[in-house]
Amino acid sequence: MANHIKLKYSNASKQSFIFFFSLFCAFVFVTIEGREPFACDPRDGRTRNFAFCRASLPIAARVKDLIRRLTLQEKTRLLVNNAAPVERLGIKGYEWWSEALHGVSNVGPGVKFGGAFPGATSFPQVIITAASFNASLWEAIGRVVSNEARAMYNGGQAGLTYWSPNINIFRDPRWGRGQETPGEDPMLSGRYAASYVRGLQENTADRLKIAACCKHYTAYDLDNWNGMDRYHFNARVSRQDLEDTYNVPFRDCVVDGNVASVMCSYNQVNGKPTCADTHLLRNTIRRQWHLNGYIVSDCDSVGVLYDDQHYTRTPEEAVANTITAGLDLDCGPFLAVHTENAVKKGLLREANVNAALSNTLTVQMRLGMFDGEPSAQPYGNLGPEDVCTPAHQHLALEAARQGLVLLQNRRGSLPLSRTRHHTVAVIGPNSDVTVTMIGNYAGVACGYTSPLRGIARYARTIHEPGCNDVACTSEQQFEAATAAARQADATVLVMGLDQSIEAEFKDRTNVLLPGHQQELVSRVAMASRGPTILVLMCGGPVDVTFAKNDRRVSAILWAGYPGQAGGMAIADVLFGTTNPGGKLPVTWYPQNYVARVPMTDLRMQPDPSSGYPGRTYRFYKGPVVFPFGYGLSYTSFTYSLGKAPSKVLVPLLNLYDNKTITMFNNAIKVVHTDCSMAYMLMHIDVRNTGAMAGTHTVLVFLTPTTGKWVPKKRLIGFEKVHVEAGSEQQVRISVDLCKHLSVVDEYGIRRIPLGEHTLHIGDVKHSISLEAEFGEIKP
Repeated sequence: MANHIKLKYSNASKQSFIFFFSLFCAFVFVTIEGREPFACDPRDGRTRNFAFCRASLPIAARVKDLIRRLTLQEKTRLLVNNAAPVERLGIKGYEWWSEALHGVSNVGPGVKFGGAFPGATSFPQVIITAASFNASLWEAIGRVVSNEARAMYNGGQAGLTYWSPNINIFRDPRWGRGQETPGEDPMLSGRYAASYVRGLQENTADRLKIAACCKHYTAYDLDNWNGMDRYHFNARVSRQDLEDTYNVPFRDCVVDGNVASVMCSYNQVNGKPTCADTHLLRNTIRRQWHLNGYIVSDCDSVGVLYDDQHYTRTPEEAVANTITAGLDLDCGPFLAVHTENAVKKGLLREANVNAALSNTLTVQMRLGMFDGEPSAQPYGNLGPEDVCTPAHQHLALEAARQGLVLLQNRRGSLPLSRTRHHTVAVIGPNSDVTVTMIGNYAGVACGYTSPLRGIARYARTIHEPGCNDVACTSEQQFEAATAAARQADATVLVMGLDQSIEAEFKDRTNVLLPGHQQELVSRVAMASRGPTILVLMCGGPVDVTFAKNDRRVSAILWAGYPGQAGGMAIADVLFGTTNPGGKLPVTWYPQNYVARVPMTDLRMQPDPSSGYPGRTYRFYKGPVVFPFGYGLSYTSFTYSLGKAPSKVLVPLLNLYDNKTITMFNNAIKVVHTDCSMAYMLMHIDVRNTGAMAGTHTVLVFLTPTTGKWVPKKRLIGFEKVHVEAGSEQQVRISVDLCKHLSVVDEYGIRRIPLGEHTLHIGDVKHSISLEAEFGEIKP
């Protein structure tokens, strides 16, 4: 979103908030005046005979009827996020821009906290939720968020269109917004997108609970780095990388998640602004992926391509280029100001405006906004008592527990013992934070449990911040911190970052801990008389090689930004109430990696001739601090294959072609494959060989046949399973051959390579052979 969003977030995050029990009790007795109908008020005699108000008619017919009644001027005022009312037709104004990245947020102007709705459940930031690798959890979070959003809509304090989730690939660890994403893997990001969107929207018979939006399309993962900002950045991306990496989550969001909206980004891709690129919008999103919804610009993007990128000579040309490319809605005023003149000058047909409105109005009708009385509709009974419920807050705690990643545990130092570790020194600039835990694009939480408060439920605590803040520019408080460590049975250092270091429009220049944090960790570890536990609260990776190699640092735990209950989840893991099971959704690189790789280089594959090392675990082969998919447990697991094919036949469609054209470099085009039949099923037996029950993530990687297009390995499936100590559970994983076993050639064409492939499930390897099952080849 545009710069002014950050100001809204900053102001919201500073609100003091005393919450839950007293207000929750009061909710039972609160009576709020129901929201007035957005349109088609049954009490309004003007609208009774309008066809667009008849809920019994098909939505397409209702939309057509409404559009024919609108003047051109009225139409143009509906093309922007703060859509104007059409009073003569009984339609109120509407604010399209609301956010729900990990809970209902007041970053956008569509949501207002206060009164009967002082806050909403704030789940962990997406990057740590993704570390759970639990698709059912992601969908459950979406359902809770949409319940609270609908309740706030019914109370007149929120909209129904939410521009979330952010599913860009976390390509570079310095990106300030990487915390908002599911990580670096396209398959993981795509599955997260589809799962969360299904939970948010709960599509039923083409009706929507709320309308989600997958953003920012596409190749957007730079905000402000080394003099280059997102408004001026031209992302040079090969057709291969676009199809194989950057577009994958968006395709899955549209095709599998059936999302109601996609947002185009600020940047250009290969010289064209994404919001004015017909191939990216109309040809790909709408025609190839069949989006059933609308395409919206990031805020002020249309103005940016004219004012900052100078892509068109006149504002009217900017309007014409974007709308004809497939844009339906502008977050910003540009289309409302200039569309009427673009039509009058002959640069744009009114039919194009009608098509854009058809897409947005259809979504509003799917939401029930033209069906009259809101309280009589599905979800019309939701109210204040359905926000911040105990069940919702428990899910926020459980999400944090499942996402925490144990990175190191020397000599079994964790879990701590309540009988041996009576006193714990809690040290660090993030040790007693609250708002920091909810990251960015957050709202007002129901309440907070800081790390200090969480640990205090298990042991007596001695608290010393060590630094005034995460910048840690002074060593003045180090002596008090080391003194606390000397007195305690165990020491927990809660270090890391916050939104002053990584945020929207704030990329990092390195991946080191800020200021003197490293020195504080080392000094405290040297002074501590008991085990020293380093807890890292940060969205992006940090290079903690120093701590990894310091034998006095007993354990390292990554907490991300763990949400409103984050401190309780951290304490539960530290003391063994919860067995950690999270896995890293991103590679943690050493500082010397980012020192030689510019953020502006979007190539995924390495280039040995120039020394370019490549990006993400799929292509980069160099040293790492911690690898993608890494995470420890307090117990141990072993795998065995209960069922896995050794040969898989790839079914082909009947082609009006010959075998030579179908085959290229021993690979079959996906478009020539019968993808409805192209899958394989694996049964994996997971045994808990330790003494503690645990929840474990089974990750299935594939190493394909050798070829110039292929990554060194890639994730093709995952599943979460709970296994009691000494017990065994079977996990079933279905693999889509077209999506997960295909590769993309240099021309951007997806193909399935035949021959030998190797599956990797922990230490277990299994070879499969892909062979073509040729049907009838017609001349």
